[in-house]
Amino acid sequence: MLATRASTAKRLARSFATVVDSKASGIKVAAIDNGQPTTAVTFLVKAGSRYETSPGVAHALKNFAFKSTAKRSTLGTVRESELYGGVLSATLSREYIAFKSEFLRGDESFFTSVLASILNTPKFLPHEYTEYVLPVVRDEATAASQSPGTVAVEAAHALAFRNGLGASLFASPHSPISLESVKAFAKEAFTSSNVAVVGTGIDSARLAELVDKALADAALPTGSPVTAAPSKYFGGSTRIDSHEGPQTVFIGFGTTAPSPVLSVLSAHVAPNQSLKWPSAPRPPATVTSVHLPYSDAVLTGVLVHGADAKSVTKAAKAVVEKLKKPLSTDEFKVAVVRAKFGAATAVEGREGLVEVIGGKIFSNANASIESTLTALDKVDAAAVSKASAFQITCGLRSLNVSFHLVGCL
Repeated sequence: MLATRASTAKRLARSFATVVDSKASGIKVAAIDNGQPTTAVTFLVKAGSRYETSPGVAHALKNFAFKSTAKRSTLGTVRESELYGGVLSATLSREYIAFKSEFLRGDESFFTSVLASILNTPKFLPHEYTEYVLPVVRDEATAASQSPGTVAVEAAHALAFRNGLGASLFASPHSPISLESVKAFAKEAFTSSNVAVVGTGIDSARLAELVDKALADAALPTGSPVTAAPSKYFGGSTRIDSHEGPQTVFIGFGTTAPSPVLSVLSAHVAPNQSLKWPSAPRPPATVTSVHLPYSDAVLTGVLVHGADAKSVTKAAKAVVEKLKKPLSTDEFKVAVVRAKFGAATAVEGREGLVEVIGGKIFSNANASIESTLTALDKVDAAAVSKASAFQITCGLRSLNVSFHLVGCL
């Protein structure tokens, strides 16, 4: 039996980000300073794949990061960043493009300027698009197509949501992307209402001041926020031939009403991780939990990998059997504390912090870990068992495993 413990929300009673509005630019800024020696600043743009105007433009726009702007050439940006010892990166999700810089404390003025110039003075040079952007887009798409786990999750999104969140993160080789379409998408997305700035290792007021300064010469337009049709959950199953990597199956379920119940259910079906060391002998198939919350939907489930279809089938059926059984009192308590631990751990790292509070900034929601933990505390066992039974009867309509990559939900 688990010992009775005080409320986790009370033990972790702290706000992990302070949100302010930059005075001149009108961009929302959130930051936390725990006294660490390094700083990170991320410009978060609502330009994820769910918002793209044609297939692949979000992927291409992400790879235009740190190319020539009115202030610096591509080479100049890289060389100056190296002189400061900083690291620049760009990532794409289904809802956002994140332009990020990490550097030593005290160099925030330069790196904030670099990030701002991506949005307010990009050049979108044709030769850079042909020589630098498109080759990286093709390489990333090829690498994704050779990763069974990535292909399965991408297929799961397409089955679950079809449009919007179902759009792929990766450009298709069968859908050419023109430079003009990328520029048009950037013009629509790069407005003050579609941008938020998140910082760690820096005060929010200081970061807001730097954002205003960086955008003083060329302010972002004040257009309407980009919108996408509300997500609809469909579900289904498919199998995809693959000659790369292990046999893989994704068992997933979701909803268009983000719910802490699914977080607890995801923690329940996830393999036990109380010990970091692998069991001996190692199981023939590995089971990995996947939980992907979005602004208006959630997709959660497990990825099963194995060297052969037999081991994958056995492990996948074990997951389904686990979902069919009502949770015992102890299983429910374990699932709740594991969900809370996962939520708390997510905001300890920079990437998790940006992911968690990014959507909250745009929706003006409470940007604190306490709200998440409190919601998990209020989940009851009956709701989790009911959700599990519903997913089995309505969501997991079929489970197909063969000598091919399979995605089902």
